[in-house]
Amino acid sequence: MRKGILEYCILSIISRGEIYASDIIEELKAAKLLVVEGTLYPLLTRLKNNGLLTYNWQESTSGPPRKYYQLSETGIQILSQLDHTWSDLSYAVESSINKRNLNNQA
Repeated sequence: MRKGILEYCILSIISRGEIYASDIIEELKAAKLLVVEGTLYPLLTRLKNNGLLTYNWQESTSGPPRKYYQLSETGIQILSQLDHTWSDLSYAVESSINKRNLNNQA
């Protein structure tokens, strides 16, 4: 997977509201992006250290307190920039593919 895509997906998931790490993994799995805890936790730590995420601890009914992540103000701004970048990239890829398909039909 291209560098940065997973981070973009994680930020997008977290942008919907506070979320626990295992729920992020489940959402990624549902999108056919298989990510294990050993990949996710270092990414979350890096995103937090870069000021894109914050977290808070919440009591759990089934064990120790859980860390719930949310976007920081900086994270919201960066996600907005990534949305624009993704839109531009997506358009460029679609245009290239469509031109190829048109050439193959001729």
